[in-house]
Formats: sequence, structure tokens, C-alpha cells
Amino acid sequence: MEKEVSHLKQIVLSLPDKPGIYQYINNKDEIIYVGKAKNLKRRVSSYFNKEQQSIKTRILVKQIVDIKYIVVETEQDALLLENSLIKKHQPRYNILLKDDKTYPSICIKNEYFPRVFKTRNIVKDGSKYYGPYTYAPALRTILELIEQLYPLRNCKLNLTPEAIQRNNYKVCLQYHIKKCKGCCEGLQSAEEYNKNISEIKQILKGEIGEIEKNLQTEMMKLADEMKFEEAQIIKEKLFVLSQYKSKSTIVNPMLTNIDTFAIEIDENDAFINYLKVTNGTITQAYTLEYKIRTDEEKEEILASAVVELRNKFKSQSKEILLPFDIGYNLNDAVVTIPQRGEKRKLLDLSIQNVKQYRFDRMKQMEKFNPEQRATKLLKTLQNLLKLEHLPVQIECFDNSNIQGSDAVAACVVYKMAKPSKNDYRKYIIKTVEGANDYASMKEVVRRRYSRLIAEESAMPQLIIADGGIGQMEVIREVIEDELHLNIPIAGLAKNEKHRTKELLFGFPPKVIGMDPSDEVFKFLGSIQDEVHRFAIKFHREKRSKSQLHSELDIKGIGAKTQEKLLKELKSVKRIKETEIDRLIELIGKDKATIIYNHFHDENEKN
Repeated sequence: MEKEVSHLKQIVLSLPDKPGIYQYINNKDEIIYVGKAKNLKRRVSSYFNKEQQSIKTRILVKQIVDIKYIVVETEQDALLLENSLIKKHQPRYNILLKDDKTYPSICIKNEYFPRVFKTRNIVKDGSKYYGPYTYAPALRTILELIEQLYPLRNCKLNLTPEAIQRNNYKVCLQYHIKKCKGCCEGLQSAEEYNKNISEIKQILKGEIGEIEKNLQTEMMKLADEMKFEEAQIIKEKLFVLSQYKSKSTIVNPMLTNIDTFAIEIDENDAFINYLKVTNGTITQAYTLEYKIRTDEEKEEILASAVVELRNKFKSQSKEILLPFDIGYNLNDAVVTIPQRGEKRKLLDLSIQNVKQYRFDRMKQMEKFNPEQRATKLLKTLQNLLKLEHLPVQIECFDNSNIQGSDAVAACVVYKMAKPSKNDYRKYIIKTVEGANDYASMKEVVRRRYSRLIAEESAMPQLIIADGGIGQMEVIREVIEDELHLNIPIAGLAKNEKHRTKELLFGFPPKVIGMDPSDEVFKFLGSIQDEVHRFAIKFHREKRSKSQLHSELDIKGIGAKTQEKLLKELKSVKRIKETEIDRLIELIGKDKATIIYNHFHDENEKN
């Protein structure tokens, strides 16, 4: 082991202060990590600084037995080489590209009278490919535009000049419905056909403005030459192009040849959105997803994604918009971090797209793996409150009374972020007279946890008071001072509209800053709403029951008899209407006579 450490130290000390890539090798001679660096010595040294190591980095470093590196000329070369080596070796600890889909492209076939069609197969035969298109409606729209503007063949005939001259082929239905000009019979010249193909290439590059200018000039020329029918055909083309442009131009037409990137990161996933803009039109929109395996900084992840996506879409845009500096200079494009104006709006659109993609992916994950969603939510809560343990079991208390009458309390229990209704508990306040919420809370908490101690049951990892500082303190007095338990206590204070306002934690309690739209805030609010609902429901039941019993408070009739009558006859009204023989069957002659006489004498008086 000491020999390996000494070997690694020697390599690190000999590393140059130049840009390049480094490869970490394990004892099986496998490349387990490939990284890029503006300064190889500084970057690689950082992995062996124990103060900066996270758990993930420590796991990686423990497996390194050798380091290889390649020095390059520029920072961009380092980015490109890293991207290439990761794809080639797929190291275990590098970010993993989760998207393995093959998206369709538009092919202009390398042949006489080229066909234009959608394909997923890239054949290196000299054909031109545009795309890939990640958004199917955009692909359909552009193919429909080409079909509207240009009558092209879609057959697979080998239309060589010799074959056409020999009259090998006859026109098909496409010719008769005016979707092809019959080039198979020589009815359309190769020159005219290829002129159309040139314009199609311009459309696919997003250069619609150039086509419009050329068509406008040609139309005016034909009109001057009194060729009005031909001029009308071009006018119709211009109309179709203007309709397409009005639908597709969604940013400032002055913005052209720009790539825009935005990033969102979770604990284990990174999402990068890419928008390509040509002449005010977004011609590509795509979101990449990475699985994070070590502790890459967001700048490094975004830098890798920029190279990956520009390669994937063969982008030659000369400007790149980013939300922050990635720390790498790119030779073939200028990096801009816009703060305002049209470019900032475009960047905001990309940010909005990546946030929505992340939200949708999280929803899908929750649907198919609810436990993962719960663990993630609880982990966030644990980090927020700096809890020692994951709050797998959370308990929340609330009191309910009206001017001190029928005082009750409730405890709701959440396990793995879900209500565990079998564990809910109702409490009738026994030792407190009048409306004293603090004393009532003390009694209930004492009863709850004294019982859990006696039964040796599992304790919660977090207790929540439906209230502020006062409620938290009385719970603490019972939990810590009386029962000597160590359970974290939080409080949820409400505003004047009785909605969750803030989360309190610690002693003395401090407000934990949270966005009301945050998932954890919503989760805690749902717990508060649930305990309040449960307490109010129990209070109403008890009050209703008390009112029923009050009408049956008759001398000589005890609580058990009242319960029995209500259980059998369901209401005081039906007890009043029941014949004495039925009452005798239920509670005996003496008690039946007392009740029957009580209600019938009362009726006679009325």
C-alpha cells in the first residue's frame, strides 16, 4: 500500500502546469475515471487533499493505483479529448450519459436527382444529413414545408442520365398528382431539380431569409418579363415561407448562429438544456441527462455537455450563451454570459426548459418509484434541519377545544413521508380544566411517550408542534427534562389566514428559511393540515356525543345504559319513540320504565 501511495505522489509531483486530460487506473488495469484540466498538476493534486474529499471522492481515490495523462495545446482540446475518451472507455466513475436514443435526421441522398427523407441510419456515402431532430413535430413541419414548396421524387429508381436516356422508366402517380415533375422520363432537368435541392439545404440550415431575398428578386424579374404565371408560382412559395417563418420565429430575428445552454443539478442527476438559434428560429431543442457518480462541479459538467451537444448536433455556431463561466476557453466560439436584453431572454427560455424537464422527470420517478421520492424528500429535510438521523417517522400534535369545553388532542404519525393512519392517536384531556393549550400539550406528549417507553416501541426521529415557540418549549420540557429523551422538535407557525407561515427549529427556536413552493415546505404544510383535520374531527365527534348524552342524563340511568341504547337505537329521537316493551328487552323493566316515563311525562307537559 505504501509503495502505491509513494508511486502516486511521484506522478502528482511530476505533473506539468499545462492543460490536458488525466486517467485514473485501478489494480485491474482498468480506466476508472477520465478528467480534464486547465492545469493538470493543480487539478489532480486536489483529489489527494483529504480536507476537500467527499465520500464519493474518497471511494474513487482508494481504488487508484496509477495515473496516466496527456498534455494538450488548449483548454478546448482537453474538453474534446475528455469527451472522446469517456465515450471510448466508459469509465465507472465518470458522469454517465443516460440518453441512448437515436433521433431522426433529414437526409439529402447522394444520387442523381437526390431524394429528401427522414432517417435514423447515418450512411457514410456522401449524403448530407441535417439534425438530429429531437422534437418530432418540428421534423414533420419542415418536411411538410419542403413538400409544399418543391415537387421531388420519392422513388428509389437509379436515375442515371443513361437510364433516363434509354427510357427505362415511366412516370408514376406522384407525377399525376403534381408532387413530382417526372425527372425519370426527363421531363425535369437536373439543373432545375438541383436548384430546388440547393434551396432545401438553405432551409435546413435555417437560412430562410436568403431564400426569400432570392425568390423576391426572381419574382420581380419574371414580372418585368411579363411571365406572370411563373411569377405567381414564386409568390405562392414566398407566402408558404412567410407562414412557416411566422410560426417558427420565436426569438428576435437578429439573433443568429447561437447555442444556448442551461443546467439543473440534483444530488445524483444533472440536466442540460440546449437551444440552437438560427435567424431568430430555434432549430434544435434538446435536454441531456447525466448520472453523477463523483463530485464534479456544475462548471465541469456543463463544459462536458457543451462539447457533447455541439458534437452531437454538428454545431458551428460562433456564439455560446451560458448561465455562468465554465472556466474553459473555446477556440471556435465566443462564450457570453448575458445579463439583460434579447440574449438574456433566450437564456431564460433555456433555463425554463431545463427546469420543466427536471420537474417532469422527477414526477415520472415518483410515479414509478415512490420510495425513492420519499427518501429524497426526507433527506432534504434532514439536511435542512441538520438532523443526526433520517426522519423516517415524524409525529405531529394539535389541541382542539371550544372555550375549554370537550378539550381533546390528536397525534398524527408519518412513516417514510406517508400518513400511517393505524398509528394515529386521539386523546381526551384529563388533567387540565378550561382552555390551557400548553398544559394540554404537556399532558398529551407525556402520555404518548411514556407509553412508547413502557412498550419499548420505536420513537420518532422528529416531533412537530402545530404552533410556535410556546408549544415547542412545553414539548421540550416533557421530552428532555421529564422523560430524558433526545428527539428533535420543530414548530410550524401559521399566519392570520391559518396557513403554514414558517418552520421553527432549535432552542432557542430560529426560523428556517424556505420557499413556499419548495417540496419540503409543502410536505410539512400537509402534515400540519392533517393533524388539524384529525383533531377537529375528533373534537366534533366528542362534542356531538356529549350533546346526545346530555339528553339522556336522567336520574337512575348511567353511562353504560346510555351507550347501549344509542348503539341499538342510533339516536335520542328513536329512543323517545320506542315502545316500553322494546326498551324492557334492551335494558330491563326498571330502567325502561324510568326512561319511558321521563320522555312521555315530558311530552304530556309540552
